[in-house]
Amino acid sequence: MLPAVPPFARRARRRKRLDAGQLVYYGPMPQYYGIGEVKHIEDGFVAVDFRGTGQFGVHEDVFEPHYLIPIPASTMDLL
Repeated sequence: MLPAVPPFARRARRRKRLDAGQLVYYGPMPQYYGIGEVKHIEDGFVAVDFRGTGQFGVHEDVFEPHYLIPIPASTMDLL
């Protein structure tokens, strides 16, 4: 349901506003991390709480913003 978006793709590189509490996913391989909640942003890095929703069972990780894709409004209704 969530399309893969490589970090070098235009969609990943475009400026996007990420805020605490927002739902995001790891663009290159959505199934690896699952869906996560932005916890905080500091010095250009984004801390995300995935709560073990993906195949890797990761609970928290820190990413550069171009690796994260906000959950589209059209998909939010399916969650």
